[in-house]
Amino acid sequence: MPPLARLLVGGVTLCWAAVASSSVRITGADPSPWRRILDAWSLDATGRPIVVAGATQAGQPAEWLERVERGTFLVLEGASPLAEALGFRPSGRRVRVASVQDVHRPALAIYWERPLELPVFEVSEEARVFAREKWTGAPLLAGLRRGAGAILWMAASAGEKGYERFPYLLHALADLGLTPAFQSRRLWAFLDTSYRRRADSDYLARRWRAAGIAAVHIAAWHFFEPDPDNDRYLRELIASCHRQAIQVYAWLELPHVSEAFWQQHPQCREKTALLQDAHLDWRKLMNLLNRDCFQAVAAGMRDLLTRFDWDGVNLAELYFESLEGHGNPSRLTPMNDDVRREFRERHGFDPVELFDAASPRHLEKNPGGLRAFLDYRAELTYRLHVEWLEQLEALRRYKPDLDIVVTHVDDRFDTRMRDAVGADAAALLPVLDRLPFTFLVEDPATVWHLGPERYQEIARRYQELTRHHDKLAIDLNIVERYQDVYPTKQQTGVELFSLIHTAARAFPRVALYKESSILPPDLPWLGAAAAVVSRAERHGDRWAVESPYGVGLRLGRPARVNGRLWPAWDGETVWVPAGKHEIEPAAEAPGVRLLDLNAELRSARLVESGIEFSYESSSRAYAVVDRRPVAVEIDGEATDVRLIEDGERFVLGLPRGQHWVAVRVD
Repeated sequence: MPPLARLLVGGVTLCWAAVASSSVRITGADPSPWRRILDAWSLDATGRPIVVAGATQAGQPAEWLERVERGTFLVLEGASPLAEALGFRPSGRRVRVASVQDVHRPALAIYWERPLELPVFEVSEEARVFAREKWTGAPLLAGLRRGAGAILWMAASAGEKGYERFPYLLHALADLGLTPAFQSRRLWAFLDTSYRRRADSDYLARRWRAAGIAAVHIAAWHFFEPDPDNDRYLRELIASCHRQAIQVYAWLELPHVSEAFWQQHPQCREKTALLQDAHLDWRKLMNLLNRDCFQAVAAGMRDLLTRFDWDGVNLAELYFESLEGHGNPSRLTPMNDDVRREFRERHGFDPVELFDAASPRHLEKNPGGLRAFLDYRAELTYRLHVEWLEQLEALRRYKPDLDIVVTHVDDRFDTRMRDAVGADAAALLPVLDRLPFTFLVEDPATVWHLGPERYQEIARRYQELTRHHDKLAIDLNIVERYQDVYPTKQQTGVELFSLIHTAARAFPRVALYKESSILPPDLPWLGAAAAVVSRAERHGDRWAVESPYGVGLRLGRPARVNGRLWPAWDGETVWVPAGKHEIEPAAEAPGVRLLDLNAELRSARLVESGIEFSYESSSRAYAVVDRRPVAVEIDGEATDVRLIEDGERFVLGLPRGQHWVAVRVD
């Protein structure tokens, strides 16, 4: 007899009607954190019964096991008669838990902000231990599979936020078989190739697309000046991305241009308020107000953007240092000769005097002068953005499918940013009325320690500034934070997935900074976190699904969508457009499949000679089919499109905008 079976004695009766009436039931535990945890992967929409039982929960073990065998996932928080009966028994010993080691990332430092005194539990011999107290090895998180379901036990509750104790709680549930049903392929990611030069580009691209990444924004300053080896590497990387239907953007960091440009143009270097060259952190800033310097940078940028097969360009962080603002003159910019001259002509004094303690114009004696300079910086930031956006818009004459993005640090949620760096979203967003671009809000370092809920408020504040809500996006910085944060310095696990999911609900597009900082256990689950489902109901094998952006359902079989055999199926996941859809398994597979589409799918259907679909994209789109096209029509006209062969996959390069496509196959 297995050890668990020997424990099935005693217990009290549990009313199963409450459990069976909903796919998720939380009894005897705080529901708020569990709603956040499960929502991060839309697990409440899987149709799988999930029961979270708190420390006060009792129950008849045999009945629970029967439910688990039939597919219920039972989560047990702490000590309870039910947990003890199922093999998780407190011993007479106790342990102070402050540090945790998890099997999903054993080397990661996990600290609890509020240590707990807990019993040392004995766990069932059948259970796999996922997390232990670091120094004693006392089990804290364990689970076992039983039939179609599983049991997950926790020595303590998940905490108020849902992630402050067990960051890899969702990973443990996935190991036990509770995997997300929905996927998204809409994420963007920033890529600094300095961290990836030794990695195989094909391997990286396959990995990124499987994780739900639609576009990578590559640090283009490394390639600003032509170089045979560098150029060859970048072309191979871009080609690998395109084979996987990943768009590639040139990520610019003006007023930083490149290391070589800094060395070759000392006369163009930006100055700080102490009149030192503005080499601040890794950025080496240039004076873009100077017309000769501007023209030199503009010529280099045009060469960079035409030398490679970019799908878009990201004009990122075009403002001034630093987060400390005027409180640190050694980092405050701009203070080049052109800025000083222009400001003096407008306001009658040299802004350098604001930082000269001996001057009567010193900022402590001259608050009006300081305000004038801070407002001038913000106005200059606006002018520079418009000037460079016009340069990029002009480039579309030669590259009509080029998308344009502006990454702009948030100054609406953290209102200190306008004075700190000169950022002014309220001034810049009206430019969307005449120049199309995506406005990517950068989460400032000052709020990285706050919870996921902030993204809803950030979105609301930016939506008040523009009618172009579809052009708003959010950039999440997934990096080690300087604040005292728990349980990990960098966002990972439940915290990361909650951030992504909340952001994806609030914004049409989510970007991650940066690709190399995503920890390996998290990468396969990014697409699940980014999936947004407004409603999902499952009745046997039939699904009713509603999504504002479109979503993928991991059905594992071909499908009929709204009664028709559906071509957008990659062999595992059925991809449907935004809106409401009825999805059910199909007895037969489509004769030709749309394996992937890096664009907003609007409609799709099978026809006798192939498939037809419509889409919308702000950049060049990529469609992947499983049979060689013999003809392609776009908006009713026969068109020669770029065709990339990748084994048995055929990748079509399609124009930006809204289009209807017919793909004819043999």
